[in-house]
Amino acid sequence: MNKIRHDISRIRVAIVSIVAGLLILGLKWIAYNLTGSSALKSDALESIVNVVAACFALGALIFADQPADKDHPYGHGKIEFFSAAFEGGLISLAAILIIFDAGKTLYEGAHLMQLEKGLGINLVAGLLNGLLGWYLVRRGKQTHSEALTADGQHVLSDFYTTLGLLAGLCLVWITGYHWLDPVIALGVGLMLVRTGFKLVSKSADALLDKQDLTLLGQIVGLIESTKPKEIIALHEMRAMRSGHHSHIDVHVVVPEYFTIAKAHDLVEFYGESIIKQAGISGEFHSHVDPCGRLYCASCDLSECKIRTEPLKSAFKVNIETVQQLGHNHSSAETASVSVNG
Repeated sequence: MNKIRHDISRIRVAIVSIVAGLLILGLKWIAYNLTGSSALKSDALESIVNVVAACFALGALIFADQPADKDHPYGHGKIEFFSAAFEGGLISLAAILIIFDAGKTLYEGAHLMQLEKGLGINLVAGLLNGLLGWYLVRRGKQTHSEALTADGQHVLSDFYTTLGLLAGLCLVWITGYHWLDPVIALGVGLMLVRTGFKLVSKSADALLDKQDLTLLGQIVGLIESTKPKEIIALHEMRAMRSGHHSHIDVHVVVPEYFTIAKAHDLVEFYGESIIKQAGISGEFHSHVDPCGRLYCASCDLSECKIRTEPLKSAFKVNIETVQQLGHNHSSAETASVSVNG
């Protein structure tokens, strides 16, 4: 039920982004037409990117919400990273167009009109952009949507760009140095190159299944505070996100005298508990390893009757220890818990 609410919420947010983006684009284009400013034109071009990217993000969210199937056993969530990469590419294209147009205007000379009216309209558009960006980032994080978060971060960068652009154009208005207008536009273009590169780079990391250290830290923190003593150690942990779906893979060491059923029930229940406490939609995939009497010095299971040496120091749960290779690589059983949070 929570998943359905999240899915509907993400789609609603994407629709809000498109409608608001069209309104903001209209205001910025009016400001450009009034003034003929290259800087304001660059701001309007970036808003075109916002609207196109929001439309693509909506399609990505609808596709990402399809359940896992035979051809896509891990779901369709990675389409959201394609959406973020696509937006990064659009930003880079807009940057090239802005730099070209600014260079041309700088060569031919700038001729500005009704600058004060244009600045007022663009200020309203910029403030709306800031509000929209904050809303998208907030909702994207709440619903674990990479597409919405990336869209919101870009809109926020557009808002900061607009503030800097307006400050620069106020200087043009005061001094009458119209040549500053295309110079400001050039600065906007160069900033967008950086923004586009960062978005594409981050999306590439996700598509290549780079370790999600934020998710890993969250899970490790929960394990540290809740690990039952029957779980002697954890190792070879990996964590990644696929859209709003999370995957945690870990080896769990239990006493070798546990039956397969007892070890399975312990680890499955614990994995489900961790996923629910983290408040995420995903799966906790665990490989159960018998201790092999190799962990006695770090095992605090006092009732163990087969230990070969006394406890010296209990196993410490942190990112370094849970990612290390274990002593014993013969997995007794594999358990997988999937929870939609």
